[in-house]
Amino acid sequence: MKKVFLGGTVNDSTWRNEIIPQLKIDYFNPVVEAWTDEAYKQELKEREDCDFCLYIFTPKYKGYYSIAEVIDDSNKRPTKTIFCIIQEDGGKSFSKFQVKSINAVGKMVKKNGGAWLQSIEEVIEYLNTH
Repeated sequence: MKKVFLGGTVNDSTWRNEIIPQLKIDYFNPVVEAWTDEAYKQELKEREDCDFCLYIFTPKYKGYYSIAEVIDDSNKRPTKTIFCIIQEDGGKSFSKFQVKSINAVGKMVKKNGGAWLQSIEEVIEYLNTH
């Protein structure tokens, strides 16, 4: 059975809760209660082993590492990299500047050979049909 790595926004975002019940494939959710070296090593292994590496970014995103991960994966594993932006999350939305910047990331992912999808619905359909 195929498997997807669910990367991207954490910070109390609920996008994973929306996607997981609709998946017809297995998944790895890297969100853990306590971030440890073991959790980090498991995340690296899953990114390598999964059939798809999905990165969804919402306005609740605060870090920088996942941006580096999606670009790294789109270079090293383009056919399994999926990038998606959710414009609103929990009453928060991206500024015009943030949208311009994150769209540039999407264009880069697509240019590298990855998939740049525009909604959770597109992501679910893509994962369930590829």
